[in-house]
Amino acid sequence: MADTKREIERKYESDESGLPDLTGVAGVASVIDKGVAELDAVYYDTPDERLAAASITLRRRTGGDDAGWHLKFPVSSGVRDEIQAPLSETLPRDLAGLVRSRVREAELVPLVRLRSARDVRDLLDADGALLAEVSVDAVHAERLIGGGRTAQWSEIEVELADDGDPAFLDKVEKKLRKAGVRPSASPSKLARALRETAAPKKGTSAKAKSAKGKSEKDAVAKGEQGTKGKKGKKGDGGAGKPGGAAEHVLAYIRVQRDAIVELDPAVRRDLFDSVHSMRVATRRLRSTFKSYGKVLDRTVTDPIGDELKWLAGELGVGRDHEVLAERVTEALAELPESLVVGSVRTRVRTWVEAGSSGSRRALIAALDGERYLALLRTLDAVIAEPPLLQGAGGDPEKVIGKAVSRAFGKVSDLVEEALAQPSGVERDLAMHEARKKGKRARYAAEAATGLLGAPAKQLVRDMKSLQSLLGDHQDSVMAREALRDLAFQAGQAGESSFTYGVLYGREERRAELAEAALPEAWRTIRADSAF
Repeated sequence: MADTKREIERKYESDESGLPDLTGVAGVASVIDKGVAELDAVYYDTPDERLAAASITLRRRTGGDDAGWHLKFPVSSGVRDEIQAPLSETLPRDLAGLVRSRVREAELVPLVRLRSARDVRDLLDADGALLAEVSVDAVHAERLIGGGRTAQWSEIEVELADDGDPAFLDKVEKKLRKAGVRPSASPSKLARALRETAAPKKGTSAKAKSAKGKSEKDAVAKGEQGTKGKKGKKGDGGAGKPGGAAEHVLAYIRVQRDAIVELDPAVRRDLFDSVHSMRVATRRLRSTFKSYGKVLDRTVTDPIGDELKWLAGELGVGRDHEVLAERVTEALAELPESLVVGSVRTRVRTWVEAGSSGSRRALIAALDGERYLALLRTLDAVIAEPPLLQGAGGDPEKVIGKAVSRAFGKVSDLVEEALAQPSGVERDLAMHEARKKGKRARYAAEAATGLLGAPAKQLVRDMKSLQSLLGDHQDSVMAREALRDLAFQAGQAGESSFTYGVLYGREERRAELAEAALPEAWRTIRADSAF
């Protein structure tokens, strides 16, 4: 099983060899010489360096006290999460899964070999506790594919001890700078090795090639490519004009596609809020395809929306039950003991555990499946060659403004329908549908904020507020259904159903309060809206 470590470090370079005296650093009581370790690391990536492009490193290292497989994900400047697995001949399956959204079907190959002589010093406080590890690394880099070019350099690395105060690194840096040491120009050894062992450009300068690549990406963003793909019924209608509506819609779609790819490892690692965030990205994409059907051909995007709905469903396995279980459990905890009759807590706890059983395994299986990879490929394709319609090249403010207005109009119709219904099942359904359309209107407005400014931002805020109100109402509906089932099960087992009835009544009251608040909330939203 892989272990995770938060790595906080800084890298430096100097025209002088060796390490400056660090005994004067505030808080350092002693500097312990740990000797020289010989490290040999082979870095793996796809031939087109997809991991490096995302600042992700994957290596197999021997030597030192942490030999094994190391996979590093960037967190912030100088901070990375390192997932470690024991040394083996082949890449461990857990680590392979964590890079799958980046690698896709491509082969991971040995790209660069780094051999380092690491001269290590430990900085200790007065109690002998480790503050940081400082090393001078003499590095020899060798490109393993494409010519065998090599490079050599020396660098200083300062790594904070586990659970250490990052402010301590500032103190060390102050001392190093006084000695003429400067921060490294490269964020990692791999980045420097790739740069210094890269093949020389043929026929064009690196700068020109970079400019060409940038212009091609800009062209995609502005709808200037994709004319070879499937056209809508109205043709492209000038969709390639710079500044067209497609530029704004595709930019939002790219952000959500990137979010899915970037959140994939976090979901596999079960990091906080990662499943919810990835699910939201799928919803944003589906809503954008539907809301901007005048820009992108829905005969192409609707099937993608179906696959996004599937992925959202897989992400929701266990998540919806988790939210519902939390609501019921908290409500039960708030009850006075005199209202808790029988083995209610045991039955609720069993219900909570049963709903979560196996959900994580099912999700990982979905992420490991071909269907998920096919969805990622399809999203890449629709961004690279968007199926543009006539509206894609229209005046952005008009095209996008109308799309947002249509989305808001659908919300308005459903809210008015809900308000016209007496309390009961029909109103519950109308409020639930209004909530779903409210999400779509919110996401349509999010895609428009860079263009429409304040009115779109206000609509985003209003739809979030509406979602919260209607969401609490829908949670009450679902909680009452669960409580009804639990009461029935209790009755079948000869247990008292009294407490479930109390909880049911409280949920009814919460729903009544949400329904009572809706008219005034809606009047405020209508007054705020520019759509």
